Amino acid sequence: MTTMTILTSGCALAALICAPAVAQPAAQPLPDPARASVNDAPPPGDIIVTARRQNERLIDVPASVTVLTADTLAKTGIQTADQFVQLTPGVTIVTGTAEAGDTQINIRGINGARDAESSVALVVDGILKTNTAQLNQDQGTLRQIEVLKGPQGALYGRNAAAGAIVVTTLKPRDHLEGGARASYANHKTIEGSAYLAGPIGPGVNFVVSGNYRKTDGFYRNIFLSDPHTVDDQKVYGVDGRIIAEVAPGTTLDWKARYAKLSGASIAFNAAFHLPQFAAFNPAFNDDVNDHPFRFYGNIRPTNDQRTIETSLKLEQDLGAVKMTAWGLYSNIKQDLVADGTSADFARYISPALGAPANPTNIAVQNACFASTAALTGFPVNQPGFIGQIPVPFLFAPATGSTFGPYSPTTCDGTQFQVRKQKDISAEVRFASTAPGPLSWQLGAYYLHIDRLVGVSLGGDLGQGVLHNLYNAPGSTNPTSQLFADKFKTNVYAVFGSADYALSDQLKASLALRYDSEHRQVSNRVPIATDPITGGPINPGQAFGPIPDKKSTFNQLEPKFALSYRPTRDLNIYADWGVGFKSGGFNNQGSAAIVNANFNNGVTPGTINAGVIINDNFRKERSSAWEAGIKGNLMHGAVNFDLAGYYTQIRDMQFFEFFVGSFGLLRVVSNIDRVDVKGAEFNLTVKPVRGISLFGAVNVTDSKIKKNSSRPYTVGNKSPYTADYTINLGAQAEVPLSPALKTFVRADYRVTGPTWFHTVQDETRPTLFSGLIPISAVNFLPASFGDANFSISRREAFGVVNLRGGFEGRNWKLTAFARNLFNKKYINEAIPAIEFGGSFISPGERRLVGVEASVNF
Repeated sequence: MTTMTILTSGCALAALICAPAVAQPAAQPLPDPARASVNDAPPPGDIIVTARRQNERLIDVPASVTVLTADTLAKTGIQTADQFVQLTPGVTIVTGTAEAGDTQINIRGINGARDAESSVALVVDGILKTNTAQLNQDQGTLRQIEVLKGPQGALYGRNAAAGAIVVTTLKPRDHLEGGARASYANHKTIEGSAYLAGPIGPGVNFVVSGNYRKTDGFYRNIFLSDPHTVDDQKVYGVDGRIIAEVAPGTTLDWKARYAKLSGASIAFNAAFHLPQFAAFNPAFNDDVNDHPFRFYGNIRPTNDQRTIETSLKLEQDLGAVKMTAWGLYSNIKQDLVADGTSADFARYISPALGAPANPTNIAVQNACFASTAALTGFPVNQPGFIGQIPVPFLFAPATGSTFGPYSPTTCDGTQFQVRKQKDISAEVRFASTAPGPLSWQLGAYYLHIDRLVGVSLGGDLGQGVLHNLYNAPGSTNPTSQLFADKFKTNVYAVFGSADYALSDQLKASLALRYDSEHRQVSNRVPIATDPITGGPINPGQAFGPIPDKKSTFNQLEPKFALSYRPTRDLNIYADWGVGFKSGGFNNQGSAAIVNANFNNGVTPGTINAGVIINDNFRKERSSAWEAGIKGNLMHGAVNFDLAGYYTQIRDMQFFEFFVGSFGLLRVVSNIDRVDVKGAEFNLTVKPVRGISLFGAVNVTDSKIKKNSSRPYTVGNKSPYTADYTINLGAQAEVPLSPALKTFVRADYRVTGPTWFHTVQDETRPTLFSGLIPISAVNFLPASFGDANFSISRREAFGVVNLRGGFEGRNWKLTAFARNLFNKKYINEAIPAIEFGGSFISPGERRLVGVEASVNF
């Protein structure tokens, strides 16, 4: 589908439909919006937003903002980011494919790279959160969500390169109120939430809320005795908040949160992209969109996450100036256990291949041979097959095996991953409150992060996984390879902004922020020998201990906007801003592994892929221009928002995944330059009272201009960026009596074609290309093992969500269906280029259920 076709059809269709709360209803006389609140009922026809750290009407914001109001949240049942992103044009999300805290949000071509910092700022009740694990967590009793698009570094600093998500939760008042919601759906999916809010004493109010969710998931493990181990999950959380007016004009806002999650992890299959091998079995050239998902790992995958947060915010009226100061403490611990990926590279039968034998690797090898013999003929995904012995089929065509990753044998080994992060942050901000043409803000920010990241691969003796990063030889789960690093970060920032009304119709805004981020890394891998291969347990230790490293990343982030208001209901605007995401460190030793395995080509069995990976990655900078027009017509019956944008991204951070005889490796690389341009159109129509039609279209054209890591990818699209998104929907409310009404809401979201890697239509050498010349099929040319990744693109897909039911004065009964037509699509594909395939995770399937809620 061409860009012109999409724009033309989108605009034509938008003439009949409209988008989620992006424009304003009918114009009415206004009180001062600066003194309004999201928790207040806004004047009829106006939506009050805080995206720019001040209260203002949505139509007055000189930028693209999608707003989901309390009514929209209630009608759609939205609770978390993966749900509200589906109502937001130009925004996509990948979350929970590896673990619950693994979330990447893409806004207009800028993606949050896995294992790096987020590209999207998350602000909850005015407080900036800094752990990527928080992006898809339940944030409490929601009242409004705002998605601000484009670099917002001047407002929110580091990690707001793509935009910002501003969440407002229930603010307790001086009267008692509460509510509860419970639902049940297929796959034993149970959800519930409740809140209670009210006064404690004069000027002191509280809110406490809780949430719970449990599901067996959509997929089953066909090997383990308990099949509900692929995407099952249980999560609960408790939130508390106390707001106290401690003196006239002085308010304290204290919040605390505890949440715990347990469930499965690594819900991936592998798909090979080896077109010449397809002559023997077509499944060797597997389109990621057509892959039949089946799971059968012998290790029960688990994922555990625990979150503790507390914050305190002070607001004080100083007359012509308002002071806001807050502090936040966050402590999130998460780990995962899963099957390994090394069976096809014979890592765990190394003595049979010439490695020095010892009691540990002999025991691991014996377990591998025994489990292979016991499972010969087990129906793993094609083109895989379990032969009589665990030798790769290239070396034993008659009796060998092609396992694929996560097999039911012990030959994959195991993996245990840990990510522990503590954050302490604080901000103080002064803002003008006096009337006049000039308003301003000035402030300072500090952040400290302690983070431990570890990935441990171990031998599988059939006795489970020990939850330690290092297990000594002779243990039941001996460590074979270990990456473990302690990261420390200190961020210092100062910022300011000014809005000046040049006339009644023309306003200029300037914001400026300076961030200085100081990072250091200390390797935590003990000096030890891998008992399986005889080499160092971390390849970076080949020449001794890995030294500590530190680096400083500084960035000035300006933002300028101009807004012209010819009428109260029309805003023509333009803005430019700079975004910034700090550089950092991969697990130390990563470059050594890549060079030894993929940049060789001289040692028999290796290749020279020409891929450049460093133990450090550079900071990411983006410069974005936007121009648009927004307004409403016919007394608010028609609302519209049209914007065009152009962004240059320098040193875009990108996640790479490598697999081989060494096990698995996760790293962050840099794409030197990516250019993104696009357009977005939203329209809302209310033809009659009680009926709303909505829709939006976003088209994004991206291109890699320079990529030193993989130079041959120049001209390809930005990874994780959909070519377009289309949102269509309708909502109707019909009163049946003064105390009863019925309602229905339908949403249709189309997500366009998406590449997940910089390598796209190219043919590249793989490990199989290196192994063929030294294998039993050495009569074939090495190029027989090359892979072509043209079938690793996720095709466009559409999902329909439907909700409807009856609502009384203080109760509601709803039937719902998510993915009503059970559309099959993939959530993510992670191409492992030198492996010759992709690791793919399935998207959510149909979920049908009923929901009941009450409030008082």
